Amino acid sequence: MKKYFPHLLLLIYAVEFVALGIHPIDRHTWWVENLTVLLIVAVIIGLYIAKIRFSNIAYLLMSILIFMHTIGGHYTFAAVPFDWFDNFFGFERNMYDRVAHATVGFYAYPIIESAIKYRWVNKKWFAYLAGFMIIPAVAAFYEIFEWQYAVSSDPGAGIAVLGSQGDIWDAQKDMLMDTIGALIGTVFYFLIGRRKEK
Repeated sequence: MKKYFPHLLLLIYAVEFVALGIHPIDRHTWWVENLTVLLIVAVIIGLYIAKIRFSNIAYLLMSILIFMHTIGGHYTFAAVPFDWFDNFFGFERNMYDRVAHATVGFYAYPIIESAIKYRWVNKKWFAYLAGFMIIPAVAAFYEIFEWQYAVSSDPGAGIAVLGSQGDIWDAQKDMLMDTIGALIGTVFYFLIGRRKEK
């Protein structure tokens, strides 16, 4: 069963993608949000075909963002039913996008894992540093993409993709959540992943 765990995750994603592709709140926003996820999935599949494999824990951590982002694409991130979370912590805005941004940081785990496993670096400490630092760099690039899309597209669709909910510091807070997620992913690998190193 462990051998087929990545295949199971891919099947679950395929079902989710199809199901949430039926009558999304905004079809244009759905396409924009899902193209990002499809690119990530394509890269993971490409690496798998190229025999660059990750642990099941890494695949699970990577899938969290994919699943959450697909849900966000269906509802638009600002409109995902997330009241239970917001009410529990007393947030006035919908925090679904912030939680999803934190899961971007979980990709630090597979970056560290693969850098060590395939000896892409000579020093393990550099694998940890690279895994942690790549995430904020990717996050900054994505925020630039969101900004450019928002100013160059239909105003309604641009705002839906941006998901700022009126917060002028939304991009900075999103990058902070990505970085916090990267810290979590890095610490998680240090505590769990390194035990599986060969």
